[in-house]
Amino acid sequence: QVQLVESGGGSVQVGESLRLSCAASGYTYSDRYMGWFRQAPGKEREGVAVINSGADITYYADSVKGRFTISQDNTAVVYLQMNSLKPEDTAMYYCAAARFPLVTSARFVLQADKYNSWGQGTQVTVSS
Repeated sequence: QVQLVESGGGSVQVGESLRLSCAASGYTYSDRYMGWFRQAPGKEREGVAVINSGADITYYADSVKGRFTISQDNTAVVYLQMNSLKPEDTAMYYCAAARFPLVTSARFVLQADKYNSWGQGTQVTVSS
């Protein structure tokens, strides 16, 4: 399994921004997808944003569209830029990776149970 190392969480006020980073070591498959998921206390883990290995296809949960942007640099570090943060964005954020030879829908890649490699998580807290 690939090792995923996250960074960038923290505590901010409503409307502020944060950027999360996820570095994956030695995971360069062309069918690799990496994504960000989050889990708030008492809730199920939910998909936030996913990007393919070529960084030309992205998927977002409806709740973050227009506010969050997932991207990838040339060293395969995946970022999640989070703008206009809301209290409901408060959660532990996890980076995840998997290989999908065929992706049929956004719903498919945003399902947490499809991923077999996970980071340790980074806390994001948004206060009003």
